[in-house]
Amino acid sequence: MPKVKNIIITGASGLVGPLLASRLLNSPEYRLFLTDLHPPILPPNVTHPQNATLLQGDITSPAFITTLLSAAQPLHAVFLFHGIMSAGSEANYDLSLKVNVDSVRLFTDQLRSTNPGCRVVYASSQAVFGQPLPEGKITDDVLPTPESTYGCHKLMTETYLTSLHRKGYLDVFIARFPTISVRPGKPTAAASSFLSGIIREPMAGVECVVPIRDRGFRSFLASPRTIAENLVRVLGLGSEVLPAHRRVIQFPGVSVSVQEMMDALGKFGGEDKLGLVREVQDGELERILRSWPTDFDLSTAERLGLVVDEGPGAEGIVGEYVRSLGRG
Repeated sequence: MPKVKNIIITGASGLVGPLLASRLLNSPEYRLFLTDLHPPILPPNVTHPQNATLLQGDITSPAFITTLLSAAQPLHAVFLFHGIMSAGSEANYDLSLKVNVDSVRLFTDQLRSTNPGCRVVYASSQAVFGQPLPEGKITDDVLPTPESTYGCHKLMTETYLTSLHRKGYLDVFIARFPTISVRPGKPTAAASSFLSGIIREPMAGVECVVPIRDRGFRSFLASPRTIAENLVRVLGLGSEVLPAHRRVIQFPGVSVSVQEMMDALGKFGGEDKLGLVREVQDGELERILRSWPTDFDLSTAERLGLVVDEGPGAEGIVGEYVRSLGRG
């Protein structure tokens, strides 16, 4: 029998937490502690559902953090997925600071005392970047200069976690996610939410509003399946694969335009679905969206064995979602 590895996943009522949990609960070696402010989700149809413990609570509360860490001993790793999304952060600065920054500090302050050297995988974002950006693909050497509250708070937390790694307190990897598309479920409070809605809503017979009148606008996207696969791969990486003071991995994605998304919608969903896409410019959301990079150099991710969605363009991502609905 393999040794059981206890893992905490925060943000376990969102998208990424249940995706990762679904993968890990199909292996007998993992025991998961799934937590969120809302009821955590136990993924359906997993092989070992008995290996999941659901703990609903407020990750900004030191008392709840103590309860969570006590329950999960001996702890192998932590995935930090909780947070306030981009548009939500811009609308409520103080809440973003409390959830996206302060809660991580409170959690890791306790964690480095209870479990020194514990593996921590933190979900960050391409929103840490802002204009001006160099032409072409963004490399690991481009300086992050965020133009949104969300991006600023993500970068602050990245820097803090890197310092904990450099000091030897914790074993940190920072995963900068592309925009995840196509997200199932309901729209989120993210500026990029329409990049899932442009497929998801029309496929459900519902109108989607695109907040930008530029079909050439490009975004860097990855499917949920690919994000989950790469998180599992990061869990197994040796700490030494990155320098002690540079712990960021830009997760792989594909650069696609709004037009390419619409073309894929027409191909996989039917041309009639295009009539449910309505383009209405939203200046504030467009400002945030245009501050983000549109493509990245993936040399580090490739060196570490991470995978990328198959193309061409948006077809791999959209086709996967349509097939998940049983229509492809």
